[in-house]
Amino acid sequence: MADPRAELIAAAQAMRPAGLNRGTAGNLSVRDGDGFLITPTGMAYDALLPDDIPRLALDGTSAGKRKPSSEWRFHRDLYASRPEVGAVLHAHSPFAVSLACLRVDIPPFHYMIARFGGDTVRCADYAIFGSAELSTAALAAMAGRKACLLANHGLLVAGRDLAEAFALAVELEELCEQYWRACQLGSPTLLSAAEMAEVIGKFRGYGQQ
Repeated sequence: MADPRAELIAAAQAMRPAGLNRGTAGNLSVRDGDGFLITPTGMAYDALLPDDIPRLALDGTSAGKRKPSSEWRFHRDLYASRPEVGAVLHAHSPFAVSLACLRVDIPPFHYMIARFGGDTVRCADYAIFGSAELSTAALAAMAGRKACLLANHGLLVAGRDLAEAFALAVELEELCEQYWRACQLGSPTLLSAAEMAEVIGKFRGYGQQ
C-alpha cells in the first residue's frame, strides 16, 4: 500500500514545476481516515520527509513533530463539511493571485469554468491568513463548487483525491491566465446562463469511464 505521506510530498513537490508555487507558499492536504495529513508550516517542499508531515484530527488537534500549515482551518472545515472531498490544495500562483487582488469573480468567459461546479469561480471575501474568518469566507465561496479565489491571497481547490485537486489547481491557474490575457484585448464575450447550464449538465458525466 502506498504511503499517503509520501504521496502528499510528491504532489507538493510537483507544485513548483507546474507553476503553482514558489518557496514555502501554499499548502496541500489529503484526507486520512477520520482526520487529514497536511504539509507543515514554513518548510521547503524539496526538504520534506514523511516524518515531517503532521496529522490533524477534525477537532484541530495535531500529531507529529512539525507544526501544520497555518491555513489548516479551511482544510479541516472542508473535510468536516464535505464528505466527498479527499484532498485540498491552496496556492499563490501568479495569475490567480493577480485576479484575487482585484477581488472579482471569474465570469463565464470560457466553458471550462463549469469544471469547477458553477457558472463563475467566486472570489471569497478578504480575511487574514490562517484565521477562522478566512475559513468561513472560503467555505461560503466554495459552496457547491470545487474552487474559489481568496481575496488578495491566491486560489483554493478541493478534489476527490490528490490527483484531482492538483489537476483542478493547474486548470484554474490556466483559466486565470487566459482571462487575464483576454482582458488585455478588451472585454471578453461571456457565455449566457443558458449556455453555461448546458455545459454544467454535460460536465456531470465528464471524465467518467
